[in-house]
Amino acid sequence: MLKRTLFFTNKTSITTKWEQLVVKIETGEKTVPIEDVGFVVIENQEIYISIPALNKLIDNNVAVIFCDAKHMPSSMLLNLEGHHTQQKLFSNQIKASEPLKKQLWQQIIKRKIKYQAQLLKKSDKSFEVMKFHESKVLSGDTDNREGAAAAHYWKHIFDFDFKRERFGEYPNSFLNYGYIILRAAVARSLAASGLLCTLGIHHHNKYNAFCLADDIMEPYRPIVDAKVLQIMIDFKEKELTTDIKLALLGILTETVYFKTTKSPLMVAITRTTTSLQQCYNGTAKKISYPKLWN
Repeated sequence: MLKRTLFFTNKTSITTKWEQLVVKIETGEKTVPIEDVGFVVIENQEIYISIPALNKLIDNNVAVIFCDAKHMPSSMLLNLEGHHTQQKLFSNQIKASEPLKKQLWQQIIKRKIKYQAQLLKKSDKSFEVMKFHESKVLSGDTDNREGAAAAHYWKHIFDFDFKRERFGEYPNSFLNYGYIILRAAVARSLAASGLLCTLGIHHHNKYNAFCLADDIMEPYRPIVDAKVLQIMIDFKEKELTTDIKLALLGILTETVYFKTTKSPLMVAITRTTTSLQQCYNGTAKKISYPKLWN
C-alpha cells in the first residue's frame, strides 16, 4: 500500500482520536487515518504534537522527521519493535561474517555505479568510464572504485563546475535534503524488516545511529540526483523553497522497476530491506534493488 507523506510547515496542533490524526490549523480541523501515513515531516518550530499521537504513529511504523531552526531535517523517530522475530533477526545481523558483509558491499557499490552511469547517459554526459569502474569493484570495494567513479560522476553530472559538499554551494542543499528524505525512507523500511539501523555493512561511525541506512541507500542516491536535475530546470531557483522541498518529497512515490513489476520507491525500498534480512539469515545471496529507470 502506498503511504502518505504529511509535510507541516505552518503552526499546527496534531493530536489523535479513534486511530486518526487530528490536525488543527487556524482555518479549521481535518483528520487523517494513521494507517494511511508513512512519513510525517515537522518543519515549523511552533508545531504541537501530542505524545499519544507520536506513539500511534510509531506503532504504525511511521517515520516522524523533525526539522531544525533552519528548516532542515535533523532528527527522526522510528519504531524499535518493527518485527515479530526481532531478537532472532538482530542476532543474525550481528553474527554476519566479514566475507558476507564484503560481498554485500560489493553488490551495493556495483549497483550504485551502474545507476550513476545510467543517469549520466540519460543526461547525454560522459559515462563509459563508469562501466569500467563497475566491472572492477572487488569484494569490499578494497580499491575504492566508489570514490573513483564519484570523482567522474560529480565532475560531469552538472553543466557547471561543481563540488559535492555537505554545506557547499547550490545545488548541494537540494541534494542534501533529498538524501535525508531517502535515508529516512530506508531507515523506516529497515526497522519494519527487523534490522538494526545502527549496525552497518560498511559504514561504522560510532556517532551515526543510521549506518545501515547509509549503506543500503547508496544505489538509490541517483534517483535523488535525477530529481534535482529536473528541479533545476523546472524552478530556476537556487534557494531551498517549500515548493522545492515538496518536489523532493515526491521521490518517495517515484516509479521504479523490478523484473516483472513496477512500484513506488517507498514500496521498493521495503523489498530491498527484506532481501537484506534474507541475506543475513542465509536464505538469499543478493540484495534486491529495482531498476531506477525503464
